[in-house]
Amino acid sequence: MDHQADTKEGARPFEVSHRMVFSIAVPMTVAFLTTPLLGLVDMAVVGRLGQPALIGGLAVSTILFDLVFATFNFLRAATTGLVAQAYGRGDEEEQRLVFWRSLTIAVLCGLLVILAGPVLLWVGLWFMSPGAEVATAATTYLSIRVISSPAALANYAILGFVLGRGRAGIGLLLQTLINGTNIVLSVWFGLWLGWGLSGVAWGTVCAEIAGCLAGLAIILPGFRAAGRLSLARIFDRGAVRRLMALNADIMIRTLALLLAFAWFTRAGAQLGALPLAVNAVLMNIFMLAAYYLDGLATAAEQIAGRAVGANYRPAFVRAVRLTTLWSFILSGFTTAFFFGFGNQLIALMTTAENVRSLASVYLPWAAVAALTGVLAFLMDGVFIGATWSRDMRNAMLLSLAIFVVATEALSALFGNHGLWAALNLFLLARGLSLLWLLPSRIDRTFAGAQAGIGRAA
Repeated sequence: MDHQADTKEGARPFEVSHRMVFSIAVPMTVAFLTTPLLGLVDMAVVGRLGQPALIGGLAVSTILFDLVFATFNFLRAATTGLVAQAYGRGDEEEQRLVFWRSLTIAVLCGLLVILAGPVLLWVGLWFMSPGAEVATAATTYLSIRVISSPAALANYAILGFVLGRGRAGIGLLLQTLINGTNIVLSVWFGLWLGWGLSGVAWGTVCAEIAGCLAGLAIILPGFRAAGRLSLARIFDRGAVRRLMALNADIMIRTLALLLAFAWFTRAGAQLGALPLAVNAVLMNIFMLAAYYLDGLATAAEQIAGRAVGANYRPAFVRAVRLTTLWSFILSGFTTAFFFGFGNQLIALMTTAENVRSLASVYLPWAAVAALTGVLAFLMDGVFIGATWSRDMRNAMLLSLAIFVVATEALSALFGNHGLWAALNLFLLARGLSLLWLLPSRIDRTFAGAQAGIGRAA
């Protein structure tokens, strides 16, 4: 969905600095890195119960739940982009309207997930085909955790709102509260109270609810001072339709990304059990880099969206330049770190010598993925902030098609090396396709804005 230049009174030009970029990027990088930490703690809690079926049940449950919830990431992304643009225009009322629309959609989607829970569980277990004991454990975990769906999705809308306003410190606070509470309660319920896997699930439910209540307690007092909004304004048909179109594009993009990773896993499985295990270990290294670099993508979302809202091309261009500069610097350090210490990371993740040995052979592919993927992560942030969702969706679908073809061709010729080469090609295709579209989209969005100033930037 392309944003039309908004020149109404209230647009506010602003300067983009390194400090502004890092005031958003640093807190959100820390916040995002707490997510994999949570997964490690949950696995450690269940692992201490001494029952392999429970470990398998947690692993299967987490994959299924993350798959479902990842499709709703549009609630966070779309909210960030639209709120950032309203913030750039100085339109306080529109920021509140976007929040209430997103929150309503989030809660309704959460209730639908609860209702569809039994079907989703049946389909997921059919697809994963675990053993009977693992399936029982997964059912126990998911039947409890699904209760958190409305609160968890509401947290997407809350986080999107605070990030859209550039309040990354609050975003860090909320994510730390959610994940920290989850860790503490999972240990308390699961081990100290002896609830086992059910305790880990209840810890997550309580943490999501606590985060939602804390977020609303932070946001709503400011709304009261600004006056009430009518339901007719909140649920304006045209505005809701635009929001849903944006959400649909981002959801399709996310599903395509999930399909790409599923295809990668499938292709690895066809090469044998050992390459599959190796790829799972190395994918953790890649995902660590992705979480690490997403902080700068979030900064690009907010600042780019704000610049579009303010109709101020110089800020947009400088935001892209600064976030690109720092993204490549940090991704370069990340790649160097993985080359230097990747084998130690592999050793932490597995004690199997054959997996360790083979993973070190393919480690360079995972290490360099931080560089080949950095432009994809960053451009996603820029396009989400500018709400150029149709372009992002189309670029992702094109990249997915390239990836599928490359996977079949290269893995047939070069085995697992070819599979990792295809993944890096997929990342490059995502980033370069959006970069190619960027100049024309900037020209169209900022046509006539601050005559002459934007062009000079």
